[in-house]
Amino acid sequence: MLASLANTFSNCFKIPELKSRIIFTLIVLAICRLEAVVRIPGLNGKALADFFAQHAGAGSSMLGMYSLFTGGAFEHCALGALGIMPYISATIIVQLLTAVVPTLSKLAREEGGRSKLIQYGRYLTVLLCLGQGLFMAFQWERPGGIFQGFTGELVMYKSWIWWYRIQTTLILTTGTMLLMWLGEQITERGIGNGVSLVITIGILARLPQAAVSLKDMFSPPKGVPSTFNLGHAILLVALLAFVIGVVIAITQAQRKIPVQYAQRAVGRKVYSGGTSFLPLRVNYAGVMPVIFAQAILMFPQKLFLMAGNKFAESTSQGMKLIGGLFTKVAAALNEGQFWYLTLYALMILFFSYFWVATQFNELQIADDLKKNGGYIPGVRPGQQTSEYLHNIMSRITLAGAVFLTVIAVIPIILYKILAIPQAVAQFFGGTSMLIMVGVLLDTMRQMETHLLMRHYDGFLKKGKLRGRF
Repeated sequence: MLASLANTFSNCFKIPELKSRIIFTLIVLAICRLEAVVRIPGLNGKALADFFAQHAGAGSSMLGMYSLFTGGAFEHCALGALGIMPYISATIIVQLLTAVVPTLSKLAREEGGRSKLIQYGRYLTVLLCLGQGLFMAFQWERPGGIFQGFTGELVMYKSWIWWYRIQTTLILTTGTMLLMWLGEQITERGIGNGVSLVITIGILARLPQAAVSLKDMFSPPKGVPSTFNLGHAILLVALLAFVIGVVIAITQAQRKIPVQYAQRAVGRKVYSGGTSFLPLRVNYAGVMPVIFAQAILMFPQKLFLMAGNKFAESTSQGMKLIGGLFTKVAAALNEGQFWYLTLYALMILFFSYFWVATQFNELQIADDLKKNGGYIPGVRPGQQTSEYLHNIMSRITLAGAVFLTVIAVIPIILYKILAIPQAVAQFFGGTSMLIMVGVLLDTMRQMETHLLMRHYDGFLKKGKLRGRF
């Protein structure tokens, strides 16, 4: 198997066009990684990087997730500290608005409308970068507020504070726009989805840190007892193989709805009927429900904790009781607690259906099938087809949402309950695994297309799922 895989990779470099695309992609990704290590002038990025190195998982889980998506640039105060997230946020906002704003929905169906929506997303990206960049500049002035336990100073010249704020905001905005442009260049001239690869390479940059943490788990420094043995290692390897296999299976899984096309005449031409299928993805929402749930669950815990501390300072006995209640609620919403995991799972389920409801338009699909003379066997065209697609999508979305919940909870259980280092646990599920598997599969499909066009064997010869949900 390994020999076949190595032979397939060597075939990639026998095709001049594919070879140039792969080399171009690697060069651009290397440039993206430079943005994660070149620090912003006027900031003591080394102090923050040392703090993160000494306190694994320092700060909130949201900050840890954000740092993961920026490839470590955030904790180094680097040029790419905002990462590609503002562009992704702008794209998501435009997609959601397209589903609810009739003008944008009409524009999306017009010729050239998609390019205009992409342009709107870029404009919105600039606005988000300016706002987030200024906010981040303010937070770096008082780092103890978001980096709990950090006592140093990050801003090196406070006598020119407004110059620092303007300079930092512009540098962060420029860094994100450069990442966006580089990602689009990869999509156009390289191989794979550029923006997704930029995120993936940032996640993979954490592998050396995870390897060191894994080594320390089974071979700790002298004088430190080891709590993990060979049995734990075997279980971790089995769990990793299981998670990767399940993620690949569900990522590719789809329900194939058969579609029959009737014979029709257009002018003097007669088009014969045929049979096709409509693929409905089981995990239609991808990683978005997990990101939304993590982001929203950050705020209630912080708000209850702040309110509890505030009420506890009151001289009134009733206020102190309320403060104690709020503090208990905040403790129950800490990452890894039962109520946190329960709300986390419910929110993933909710956002899975929310994303499908806003992005999957069964009415338009049914209308398009009717216009093109297509119909689902046993289902009348029009309203009944729309209702049929809605029912099918509701059932398979439940399966995809349950899968997302299980994959998202595994790293939290490993880190918070089983005391696995966070650098290691994050590669056993969650957003990291979902993004990496999805992006790598997409990239391999594109490479396979080039190989099959030149009559070479591809990567995914046995990767098709034939099961139905």
